Amino acid sequence: MSANLQINRTLAKNETRMNTYRRTVSEMEMNVEWQEIQAAQRDPSQFKPLYDRYYEPIFRFIQKRTDNLEVSADVCSLVFLKAMQKLDGYSFQGVPFSAWLFRIASNEVAQYYRSAKKNRVVSIESHPLSDMIEEINGGDTEIIRNALIESLEELRPKDLTIIEMRFFEQRPFKEVADILGITESNAKVRTYRVLERLKKLIIKRIPNSEF
Repeated sequence: MSANLQINRTLAKNETRMNTYRRTVSEMEMNVEWQEIQAAQRDPSQFKPLYDRYYEPIFRFIQKRTDNLEVSADVCSLVFLKAMQKLDGYSFQGVPFSAWLFRIASNEVAQYYRSAKKNRVVSIESHPLSDMIEEINGGDTEIIRNALIESLEELRPKDLTIIEMRFFEQRPFKEVADILGITESNAKVRTYRVLERLKKLIIKRIPNSEF
């Protein structure tokens, strides 16, 4: 089943990246953060430092998937509300707390589109498209770019999620794996399988095997 998508075909420049906060978290920092989480589990008022740290990156994550500030604010509020409600059941798994929040955000975005019965928005940028074409081993031409954009509309939602995080948001495989709750090697395998699927879809769209 293909994804129900609305591709944002205005190729944005790289002015708004998801790396507006430092994404690499050391083991020591994760341990300190775990202490903050435990404090918030004992006293919900102690959740504020975590909220302040992650509100902006979570909001941007949602906004890229809705292209609507008001909807993004509403969904973001739901994410942190659910995070607080589920915090008692959270346990340290050796990955940043942000991975858990991004997973909740991804689920809430999906729920929003199911409830609203609207097309899922996908924002694409010029540079990530070139990266994808290079990974697929094709020449970077306008014909191939258009075929790639059209092919994205045929991906399953879970495959599109990987493409978004890996290429459009430039996340390393480790972070993609943490957010999806899978191993890093599994994230790599799934990414390459999606790229192979995209390659086949592109070839179908390009006449005379120009790809």
